[in-house]
Amino acid sequence: MDCPDCGNERTRVIDTTSADGTSVRRRRECQRCSFRFTTYERPEWDSLQVKKRDGNIESFSREKLRAGIERAVEKRHVSEADVTTLVEAVESELGNRETRIVSSSLVGDLVSERLRELDQVAYIRFVSVYKAFSEPEEFLRELDAVLDAELDDDPPHPTDDTDNP
Repeated sequence: MDCPDCGNERTRVIDTTSADGTSVRRRRECQRCSFRFTTYERPEWDSLQVKKRDGNIESFSREKLRAGIERAVEKRHVSEADVTTLVEAVESELGNRETRIVSSSLVGDLVSERLRELDQVAYIRFVSVYKAFSEPEEFLRELDAVLDAELDDDPPHPTDDTDNP
């Protein structure tokens, strides 16, 4: 732990107590300048973890999630508030799960679902990276699925023939 006063790496623990049952409070002293400070530590397994495709596990990063979404919505008519709402919704859904370790594919699926509703171009941008399309045909299949869904959602247009008996 670096000293917040002088930046020295060498500090020693003077006292350790349980802060609230979920974290540990430590009083530390810098061995160079004798500055005393308090740190609070909590187990990493209490926080949300993401299991990557390669099997590595890393802490969930709200900033990383937001950066991926912002790349997808770049130069689109999507407000900062919409991006914030999307990030909060995904983070909330992940936090409500029974497990503290979630797969990166689950995170991608949750973002994809919400982006598809928010902006279809941003959705295509996101899934092209998330699903790592390697062939143009994969990209076309996804684009066709979006276009087909859009056609299914459009209400039928009345024709002039329906007015005539």
